[in-house]
Amino acid sequence: MGMDFSTLRTLISRYCVGEENWVDSRTIYIGHKEPPSGTEAFIQQRYPDNRIVSSKYTFWNFIPKNMFEQFRRIANFYFLIIFLIQLIIDTPTSPITSGLPLFFVITVTAIKQGYEDWLRHKADNSVNQCPVHVVQHGKVVRKQSRKLRVGDVVSVKEDETFPCDLILLSTSREDGTCFVTTASLDGESSHKTYYAVQDTRAYNTEKEVDSIHATIECEQPQPDLYKFVGRINIYMDNEPVARPLGSENLLLRGATLKNTEYIYAVAIYTGMETKMALNYQSKSQKRSAVEKSMNAYLVVYLCILIGKSIINTIMKYAWQADTNRDEPWYNHRTVSERERHILIRAFTDFLAFMVLFNYIIPVSMYVTVEMQKFLGSYFIMWDDEMFDEELGERAVVNTSDLNEELGQVEYVFTDKTGTLTENNMEFIECCVDGHVYVPNIICNGQVMTGAGMDMIDTSPGPGAREHEELFFRALCLCHTVQVKEEETVDGIKQGIHQGKSTSFYISSSPDEVALVEGMKRLGFTFLRLKDSHMEILNREDEIERFELLEVLTFDSVRRRMSVIVRSSTGELYLFCKGADSSIFPRVISGKVEQIKARVEHNAVEGLRTLCVAYRPLSPEQYQEVCDLLNGAKLALQDRDRQLAEAYDLIEKDLILLGATAVEDRLQDKAADTIESLHKAGMKVWVLTGDKMETAAATCYASKLFRRNTQILELTTKRTEEQSLHDVLFDLSRTVLRQHGGMTRDTFSSLSGDCTDYGLIIDGATLSAVMRPAQEDSNSGNYKEIFLEICRNCSAVLCCRMAPLQKAQIVKLIKASKEHPITLAIGDGANDVSMILEAHVGIGIMGKEGRQAVRNSDYAIPKFKHLKKMLLVHGHYYYIRISELVQYFFYKNVCFIFPQFLYQFFCGFSQQPLYDTAYLTLYNISFTSLPILLYSLIEQHINMDILKKDPSLYRDIAKNSLLRWRNFIYWTVLGVYDAVVMFFGAYFLFDNTTFTSNGQMFGNWTFGTLVFTVLVFTVTFKLALDTHYWTWINHFIIWGSLIFFVIFSLLWGGIIWPFLNYQRMYYVFMQMLSSGPAWLSIILLITASLVPDVVKKVIWRALWPTTTERIQNADKLYKGQLSEFSPLAHLHAPNKAGGQRRGSAAQRNPRRSERLTKKIMFTRWQEKPNYCTFSPLLRFADGTLNSKQGHAYSGAGPDTSV
Repeated sequence: MGMDFSTLRTLISRYCVGEENWVDSRTIYIGHKEPPSGTEAFIQQRYPDNRIVSSKYTFWNFIPKNMFEQFRRIANFYFLIIFLIQLIIDTPTSPITSGLPLFFVITVTAIKQGYEDWLRHKADNSVNQCPVHVVQHGKVVRKQSRKLRVGDVVSVKEDETFPCDLILLSTSREDGTCFVTTASLDGESSHKTYYAVQDTRAYNTEKEVDSIHATIECEQPQPDLYKFVGRINIYMDNEPVARPLGSENLLLRGATLKNTEYIYAVAIYTGMETKMALNYQSKSQKRSAVEKSMNAYLVVYLCILIGKSIINTIMKYAWQADTNRDEPWYNHRTVSERERHILIRAFTDFLAFMVLFNYIIPVSMYVTVEMQKFLGSYFIMWDDEMFDEELGERAVVNTSDLNEELGQVEYVFTDKTGTLTENNMEFIECCVDGHVYVPNIICNGQVMTGAGMDMIDTSPGPGAREHEELFFRALCLCHTVQVKEEETVDGIKQGIHQGKSTSFYISSSPDEVALVEGMKRLGFTFLRLKDSHMEILNREDEIERFELLEVLTFDSVRRRMSVIVRSSTGELYLFCKGADSSIFPRVISGKVEQIKARVEHNAVEGLRTLCVAYRPLSPEQYQEVCDLLNGAKLALQDRDRQLAEAYDLIEKDLILLGATAVEDRLQDKAADTIESLHKAGMKVWVLTGDKMETAAATCYASKLFRRNTQILELTTKRTEEQSLHDVLFDLSRTVLRQHGGMTRDTFSSLSGDCTDYGLIIDGATLSAVMRPAQEDSNSGNYKEIFLEICRNCSAVLCCRMAPLQKAQIVKLIKASKEHPITLAIGDGANDVSMILEAHVGIGIMGKEGRQAVRNSDYAIPKFKHLKKMLLVHGHYYYIRISELVQYFFYKNVCFIFPQFLYQFFCGFSQQPLYDTAYLTLYNISFTSLPILLYSLIEQHINMDILKKDPSLYRDIAKNSLLRWRNFIYWTVLGVYDAVVMFFGAYFLFDNTTFTSNGQMFGNWTFGTLVFTVLVFTVTFKLALDTHYWTWINHFIIWGSLIFFVIFSLLWGGIIWPFLNYQRMYYVFMQMLSSGPAWLSIILLITASLVPDVVKKVIWRALWPTTTERIQNADKLYKGQLSEFSPLAHLHAPNKAGGQRRGSAAQRNPRRSERLTKKIMFTRWQEKPNYCTFSPLLRFADGTLNSKQGHAYSGAGPDTSV
């Protein structure tokens, strides 16, 4: 009976609770066919459909969900409370005065967020409704992608995208392979090879595929793109045949089929369970430094508001302590009011004063900031200088909330490959047994194509010749390159033979394509892989055939790959290529020292190096290899570990053949951009997975490290010689001895006599530094020492970095005690983690897909565009929004402080100084448009000057314009202006003033006079701060003043039937009819503005900033300063040293420039004179050294490569 209950519980949990969410595996029935009776139970599990949802709201939950999110903001919630208080108790102002601005803010924000979500819905629908082809009953049926179900057999044609995660059953290729690009998933645009299930790859038609009777058991969905474990049971004569499934059989949603006519595959993960959907990272809400300052100021003003309310409440009851003042004859209280407890009355009065003064908190500032950010972001997208014609792409803004943060960056973390470099590999040379070969060299005026030239020893012996050809064959065979016969791939023509539409190479690694093409230029051409046979064309134009027996694929842990081939004569070879650190330890013979020296030389030159080795195999050894590999491949548990152990046993006792060198050129103007960022006071860190020597050479070429930079190494090699503790303290003493305990920021603008330090650290050492200190050890936590060293280095290179380590570095700097603003920039999926971690993440639209672009806050076509984005757009955004924030608080202090003073003259009766219409429209209409326009188009310095002089960026660093000193100044200025307006009007009309018809001024006329002076003063203040005038400025600034006058005339000139009071009738006209009123308006506006103007004039004369010097000079040159060069004389003298260093560095040629190619010839005007250079020689300057037999020309158009 117990068993029955157990079974019942199992069934209930499966069908009612959803046990499939908890079990480790799932069973998929291909084509939804039940397994043969008696084999296993048929339990149809429930899976989600193929619908992708990236939107946030639905039609039904938009209003409640959006309202909840908006009222989580303190300012919105505060104004909601004020509005409710106005509705509940008797307050001096109408609920409309708070409700209307709040409604306006909430509505505008809701429309903006609703529009953005509608775009997401639109994108989702376009994906969910795209057609897919499903095999049903032996026919191909077309249906929408969202209707796809787990178990459906899908047909995909070339260049189509996979609609969900699929297991490959068969392909149009006889060997059951297909080629895929996964650019949208992991950023790699290269072609990867996937394999069909061995027993189903012969099923090539719809009817044959529909006849497959099989089930798949696999793991539940998980986000790891590179891991998949499963098993397929194929029923033949009711007997299941089990085959293992791995990641090589899994086609991921979002990947694209290439170089394969069609495939058939079965859906195993759909919709939000696909690996692509599971990798969607919800971006953490990033908040800018300006927003944090706004919130801090808001708290201060809230405290001021509460203080004002408490003071007025206390003063009211002190005033009413006199019985004669308690109940004046015109304001007798009701019985219920008399009987109320004094604390309740005091609390009610406190709330009423809160309502009266609440306008000091500028609710409209938030909507103005939102609009400024949203509209301002279009200036980046519209910038023609940030348009790349090659890609046809403009800069993209994914998050407008961080615009001003672009002007506050202190640390830039950049990837190397594809970000600083082009990710476009070019074969440079190879070294075989110490002999260097360069393709297509020039000798005696003749271009030697199709043959290698030994640049060191021109007569290699017979043994060397044999090794040379074996090396070339190894590179023609040890790869995963495929040959594409058509003319185009992805719409780009790439014929191998110039002018012939023959074929070209595609591969998962651009390095491999460069190597195979390099071998072709040296006389060995890889032709094709057909029926497991690789064909190559040798120098004698003879075709050699090798049977491909095994491929030991490359992985990032081993950092090498191997193939086992059988030649036409029956000889067996294992060819292996990989990083020098993974090949040299496995070598037992060969000219190791010569090749190692060449590899190190090329690494210093900034080239990517690989070593090549081989091992002849006997038939017995090959059989052992097969047994090892088959045992590992069939394992269902720990398959990766067993394969790694098998590879380790096979790839040993190698004979070293040689090494290759491939160049990845620097991007255009990458060095200039990095130099500008340095001058702007930013620290640039390069985070890369490359080896140290290659990355260091790129850093020199890109001017991250200068020739006088002292390099400090914190690497595994050094920590093996000394303990990590000793190395860190040695480095710390080195930098602190020079800098005397000052951080780099203190003297970054001082002369260049100070030593520049550059730090190099690798991934393994970083892991040790980041490791938490053990309680039982006295080593302590090394993070602080490491940070202290980094602070005192002008540049840092982190090599051999894993993606997660990149994010850890960014997080470490973010969390340091200075809390600097960080920016991360990269182009691949491996950069996504650091892009999401940094304060500002920028993706580059490179060759590694769009994952970095999608996860970034901003996207730019090339690295060089970062210069303008930060130095110009970031500078402008910060200047504009800092003025906007300070100005809003200032004008609200001017607005509400006279109301506070007025209470001392009206018996603290909560009588408003201004009319309800003025209270409501002051922030919405009268003063909002001029500051919004200012925050969109203000240019305090010409754009060209900002680009030419990056040091101007330092003037706004560390949130300098929103420091407490500035905040206090603006607040004091607002209080001063308010006092002048209120008491100026009060004393000018101290004696009863009459208009021309003998009427006296009343309290509403007094309030209107103060309000008129207020509106004109704050508008003129903004006009005085404006440096960049256009017709739009004039129209908006003077137009807003005219609108105020016209509104006041209409509001007071008409009896409005919908109002239950007419207190403003004829008030404004009456005020303007008085001559003293006109005089007082002019005097009070002048008195309010003069101190600020005087302060600016004195400060500019005595203590000008660099920005103010340039503004004065630009006025002197009538706006043409940017046409003069240079701007150094406008800086303080101590900056000359830094510029001197920059000019010296510019004389050093970069590897990526065409002038510094190893093999070059100079064509003079009189007659051709060709000079051949040894690749061992390096050029440090532009001098001619004829004694060493090489020349370097710094001249321009007549120099060719």
